[in-house]
Amino acid sequence: MKIIKKLSERIEDEIKDSKMYAKWAVEMKEERRSLADALYALSLDEMKHAMTLHGEVTAIISEYRAEHGEPPEAMLAVYNYLHERQMEKCNEAKNYQSMYREA
Repeated sequence: MKIIKKLSERIEDEIKDSKMYAKWAVEMKEERRSLADALYALSLDEMKHAMTLHGEVTAIISEYRAEHGEPPEAMLAVYNYLHERQMEKCNEAKNYQSMYREA
């Protein structure tokens, strides 16, 4: 499904931005606390965007199951691969968010 591909690309972009903002927040925390706080907030917002889009992907898959039964194996394999990769990247971003909160 093309819509899942598009959504997955956007999810990856949101996660990438979340990590970038969180990492930058950690780097700026001592030098410019106000900026660091803003960057951390942006990181959280980007993660929220990613999770919102992820919810839409799972809803589309659920709708497909309700209307047509199990999706094709190839489609699920691609989704599962992308989902696993996204969760790894998500954890990287969350690690930087944790570093910011704990520092």
